[in-house]
Amino acid sequence: MCLDGACEHDAAARPATGDRDGGGALDRRRLLMAAATGAALTLAPVSFMQGRAAAGTPKGTPDGGDVTRTVTGHLDTGAADFVYLPVQVPKGVRKIAVEYSYDKPSVPAGTPGNSCDIGVFDQRGTKLGGKGFRGWSGGARTAFEISATEATPGYLPGPVEAGTWNIVLGPYQVAPQGMNYQVKITLTYGADGAPFTPNHPPTKAKGRGRAWYRGDGHLHTVHSDGKRLPAEVAAGARQAGLDFMVSTDHNTSSAHAVWGEYAGQDLLIITGEEVTTRNGHWLALGLPAGEWIDWRYRSRDDAFGRFARQVHRSGGLVVPAHPYCPYIASQWKFGYADADAVEVWNGPWTYDDESAVDTWDAGLAEAVRTGGRWLPAMGNSDAHSEPQVIGLPHNVVYADGLTTDAIVSGIRAGRNWIAESSSVSLTFTASGAGREAGIAETLTARADAPVDVRLEVAGVPNGTVRFITDEGQMHQESLPASGTGTVVWRTTTSLAAYVRAEVRHPMADGSPGKGNTMGPALVWGPMAALTNPIFLKRA
Repeated sequence: MCLDGACEHDAAARPATGDRDGGGALDRRRLLMAAATGAALTLAPVSFMQGRAAAGTPKGTPDGGDVTRTVTGHLDTGAADFVYLPVQVPKGVRKIAVEYSYDKPSVPAGTPGNSCDIGVFDQRGTKLGGKGFRGWSGGARTAFEISATEATPGYLPGPVEAGTWNIVLGPYQVAPQGMNYQVKITLTYGADGAPFTPNHPPTKAKGRGRAWYRGDGHLHTVHSDGKRLPAEVAAGARQAGLDFMVSTDHNTSSAHAVWGEYAGQDLLIITGEEVTTRNGHWLALGLPAGEWIDWRYRSRDDAFGRFARQVHRSGGLVVPAHPYCPYIASQWKFGYADADAVEVWNGPWTYDDESAVDTWDAGLAEAVRTGGRWLPAMGNSDAHSEPQVIGLPHNVVYADGLTTDAIVSGIRAGRNWIAESSSVSLTFTASGAGREAGIAETLTARADAPVDVRLEVAGVPNGTVRFITDEGQMHQESLPASGTGTVVWRTTTSLAAYVRAEVRHPMADGSPGKGNTMGPALVWGPMAALTNPIFLKRA
């Protein structure tokens, strides 16, 4: 079952106590029934009907035995984004188990080698955004199981209903030699076990009323490609001094069903997803527990807007993630018209974050010029495993309370700043004409009236404070060794349409850095804190 005909499809069925991979291969000419449509390829179906009859175990019989089929094939470079392997599942199945593997031939330096994701859709079909989704593990694991009682992390437990299921291969990198793959499917017959009971997290924690709340909006667990258990992620969020966190495993909602055990009055756990397309990744934040967002499209398919609207109907946020990440399929290609915020700082500070902040800042100037909507900035750790630090960075959000709706509303309005850790604190205001404005607010004053921009900061020893407007950096000042200080700069609404603040660590050589120098290296030290803007409007 493959593109070149050099495939085998093992048809023999044996009881669970014996060798389940029989040697009887189907006629290869029957396996060339493959149809390619757009970015997807559908292979010839795998049938279990003969094996079901041979097993002789009617529905309701416990421990009825296993039947296995093994499919091998080859994909050439330039293969479809997604390869669907239909599996005809008979009645009476209580568990489906899948194992897969693929070869990794040597490739020249700098040439992508073979990498292939996997997931599955059930008898309800593979329609984009449809109801058939049953799980995705990407390339994080080589096997999964699904039954009514339990499922491998990344997959959704539930009955294995009769009908055509589809195993999905995602060959996102194919070596010049092509990719040889093998998929082994095992059906176990018998009565369903007790149904799985989800434990979704509450949408409200105790909080402190209207206040600033700290939270990491991009975190992974073993339910996608993370190495941490949900319990470890929740413990890490508490250790980082966070008030909330968002679950954003790749392309699956499976973790939503377990977070209730780890939430508490001291930690709000918000459900979400990192939607991993072939043209960039985006965060769907604040999804109702259990809701899943499809990822099987590119920018040219004109489907992103549809799923952004799905998130918005559910009250959630659309946030392009790490838009300049150099990894394959990670750079953002969908534009920002449907976004609610943008992740400009992802994990430890690197050059791609500098690019993201520059692009975001240019968007602020355009919004001021056109009177259009401005896009708030977010920062998240994207932590997967040790030694990645949960909460490096995180968002400090001004919200009406510690609830999902209030946190989402605060981020949507841009009432947040970004900190590298809970040891960093700041207050950022602009005052003039007897008025004062804070982050994401607008101060209106006469064109020539003095406006004092004030930043109080703590936790950044020898740091550098920068004030940046639509004209660029307008003020720079160093903090003392204690890391605590107040910086004030005066401007007018005729000179600045907005002002935002950055706090940087010293350069590697201990110098503060300069904003008016060009050279082969970054001219600033790593970011310690970054604010959304205060807007200044001429009366």
